[in-house]
Amino acid sequence: MKKFQKIMSLMLASAMIVTMLAGCSNSNDASNVDSTAAETTETTEAADNEAAEGTDAASNSGAVFKIGSIGPATGGAAVYGIAVQNGADLAIKEINAAGGINGYQIEYNFQDDECDNEKSVNAYNTLKDWGMQMLVGTTTSGCCIAVAAESANDNLFQITPSGSSVDCISGNDNVFQVCFTDPNQGVGAAQYIGTNKVAEKVAVIYDSSDVYSSGIYEKFAQEAANQPFEIVAAEAFTADNKTDFSVQLQKAKDAGAELVFLPIYYTEASLILTQANAMGYSVKFFGCDGLDGILNVENFDTALAEGVMLLTPFAADAEDEATKAFVSAYVESYGDTPNQFAADAYDAVYILKAAIEQCGATPDDSVSDLCEKLKAAMPEITVDGLTGEAMSWDTDGAVNKSPKAMEIVDGNYSLIQ
Repeated sequence: MKKFQKIMSLMLASAMIVTMLAGCSNSNDASNVDSTAAETTETTEAADNEAAEGTDAASNSGAVFKIGSIGPATGGAAVYGIAVQNGADLAIKEINAAGGINGYQIEYNFQDDECDNEKSVNAYNTLKDWGMQMLVGTTTSGCCIAVAAESANDNLFQITPSGSSVDCISGNDNVFQVCFTDPNQGVGAAQYIGTNKVAEKVAVIYDSSDVYSSGIYEKFAQEAANQPFEIVAAEAFTADNKTDFSVQLQKAKDAGAELVFLPIYYTEASLILTQANAMGYSVKFFGCDGLDGILNVENFDTALAEGVMLLTPFAADAEDEATKAFVSAYVESYGDTPNQFAADAYDAVYILKAAIEQCGATPDDSVSDLCEKLKAAMPEITVDGLTGEAMSWDTDGAVNKSPKAMEIVDGNYSLIQ
């Protein structure tokens, strides 16, 4: 009798729950109760079947790693952002086609920031709403610093392919770099010019309002004191005055500069080369990774870039198998020859892959837990990439690798042996 009473009680309780659900819903909701229950039963049965079959959780859970990326796809720095977008996209497609990371696929979402700090933060928030777990970005240093403050607060792992300012990583233990820091570029450029006796008298034109440019110049000037050349002119410009460089060029010419060092971006560099040519100033120009992209400036006479030298970690004409395969796949997919920014972004994704495999992270980890695991893994890995062999990372986020010198020859970037 007691057993019968317990059964009746359960049946009455179930009936009351169904009645309450129907009372809280519209007529369509009430009619869907049975179908929802059936779907729940089917889902449970499917999960039980997978568990019974002993299938791999990574390939059957439906979970994915969600990687976001930010950079300028429009505006004056679009060459950088589009290259980062494509380089990361190519790496992700390759990894997914090969089975993903430990069996998990990757979803990718790139947002345009127009090289504007505020828009970059807005893009970051858009990616957060999307469910981003890791960030490959941002592309430029100023935007990277602005976004790094946000990602640090969220404890979200960030690896920037091309944000080179030390302020990108300073005080932010969740941010790591793929490219050289600005100090390393400045020191490396000065050492290269001095060691190879490229010039004895050097002028510098830099953007004092930009952390990338001013950071490189500061270290270049310090290292120049140890090198067998003299800085005969150091002329600055700002974001508010970056179209007319006649004064800076005239001072460099009057000082007898044989080489003008340009730690700036390619758009301003193209104007400087054009204006130097117009005033009859024939001089050697030398830059860093910011000049990578000058051959793609609209309406720029690329013949004026002939002989321009720059330090960069990637040369598309290199003969190693990895570079040739990357360039071939990139050209086929995007119809353009990849630059250093594309290669850095491609490497960034494979670096993430190596770190995830090292720490055993999964998409089920929270954003913060995933970040903690990746931060611990980064100093433990080395990666042979397109932009460096045996790349490694310090706990401060800086990368260890060697630069390469290139010269523009016949309209192409050519590695200087």
